[in-house]
Amino acid sequence: MEQFVTIATFTYPSEYAVLRLLLEQEEIPHVFQNETMIGVLPFHSNAVGGIRLKVHESDVSKATSIIEGLDQSDHLRIV
Repeated sequence: MEQFVTIATFTYPSEYAVLRLLLEQEEIPHVFQNETMIGVLPFHSNAVGGIRLKVHESDVSKATSIIEGLDQSDHLRIV
């Protein structure tokens, strides 16, 4: 986990459902830190800093471009 960096933060798991599928499709190693805790205690999301998307530092540009592509899409947006 030392070489993984945080590239995005989310409040609820529903915000990144499509993003997870795209990262898996591109075979980008990733982890959503705090995902289980927020799934159990959703109102504590802000207290723990949200759900952090971490990717390997060598995949940051590739993962960032996927996120930007979702933001530019007419039908899919990351909130």
